[in-house]
Amino acid sequence: MKALSVKHKWFGESDLRLDASYHLSDGPLTKLKLKKSPYEVTSLKRVTEDVFKGNIFKRTYVDNPETGFHFMTASDMMKSNIESGKFVSKKYTDTANLLLKKGWILVSRSGTLGNTVYTNEDFEGVLGTDDLIRIIPCEKEILGGYMYGYLSSKYGYGLLTQSGYGGVVQHIEPHHIEDLSIPILPDSKQQEIHNLILEASNLRVEANKLLSEAVEYFESFIGESKVHLGFQTGKISSKSLNSYHKRLDSQFQLLWNDLESEEIESINYEKVYDNAKSIFVGGRGKRNYVEKGVAFLSSSDMMLFNPKRGCKYVSKNNPGLDSMMVSKKDILISRSGTVGNTVLVGEDLAGTAISEHALRLVINPDKISPNYVFCFLKTKYGMKSMEASSFGSVIITLNEDLIGNINLPILDQGSQDKINELIESYLVKMDEATKKENQAIDLVEKEIESWQK
Repeated sequence: MKALSVKHKWFGESDLRLDASYHLSDGPLTKLKLKKSPYEVTSLKRVTEDVFKGNIFKRTYVDNPETGFHFMTASDMMKSNIESGKFVSKKYTDTANLLLKKGWILVSRSGTLGNTVYTNEDFEGVLGTDDLIRIIPCEKEILGGYMYGYLSSKYGYGLLTQSGYGGVVQHIEPHHIEDLSIPILPDSKQQEIHNLILEASNLRVEANKLLSEAVEYFESFIGESKVHLGFQTGKISSKSLNSYHKRLDSQFQLLWNDLESEEIESINYEKVYDNAKSIFVGGRGKRNYVEKGVAFLSSSDMMLFNPKRGCKYVSKNNPGLDSMMVSKKDILISRSGTVGNTVLVGEDLAGTAISEHALRLVINPDKISPNYVFCFLKTKYGMKSMEASSFGSVIITLNEDLIGNINLPILDQGSQDKINELIESYLVKMDEATKKENQAIDLVEKEIESWQK
């Protein structure tokens, strides 16, 4: 419980907001800190070309990318790769205020408030949900990268989320943040922060291109799976019912029959568990959250482009912590709800505690490269193999045995080496991008903290 004595003049400064949550947020504390700024503090509206949200529209989804716009939600924008696989009809969609451009700042405005993204070329021409506020920096007085770094800091976040309203689903509107205070730092400091953000943004573009190149190269040998995961009918032999796990569910039998029919005769296939040191689910149990401890991520958090920014922390004495923590080159697979989201642990995620909803696949590097297995799981055949293996009528689930039973194609050593190199470069660039972005945000926060002495 929090309590605070407020002054009557504050109500006039806050659009006559009487709800306690507004005045008890981090926003008022940030405003007090900004009053100590040795530099001019201006409003967001004054240093932007526009602050607006997209129009509400009916979504008519299509399967063909040629007839649709790539559609992105507020949660999609936070992922390391924004390719959602969702497309809305070009014919039936009015794109007014919806198409995105490079160099904008996006802010989530409904449900989860205040998440921010600096758009790179991957966002160009993507159709974004109406649940995003678009900020177009003017850059005459404030550089876009610095503006993003400030809004992504704990101080910017406190100001962005202060005006949230709604009894069940929280919202913010563009007019709520137009008067948001932002200090105009010296050009040299702004440029330093801006450059770090640009470098991070460009590194993510390069990393995603490397991942796509690796997956496309892999699929040039095994093909792009055409297996349909929706409703279907077919025939299977009685012998197959007595095979792995003796599963009687038709979806499993039909999908695996289709997947095995796509296997290439000239390629050798091995079970994933034959190349793994271990496949297991992380520790379950009560989580003791603390202000400072071990970073803790959910299976959805691990997919984000900067996963530990704003994350929770668990106590170093939390029961079962060792089995929750992950190591470099572990492969993490979401195993309940949305199954098959896959992450390769790099420098940034190593030593982080991950929810039990992410299954751990630890590959034996003496047999095969973890990079190679990760790339396979990113192919259409790999992803459909995971989805086809899942079970459950309400909450779809994967377990260790089902992942271990997936057929892994073994390409020639030269092809494996090329895939390994591409994925290694991908991982290094993603880690470097996260490092540079966090350096930029730290510079903003340390600058503001230096004024409080």
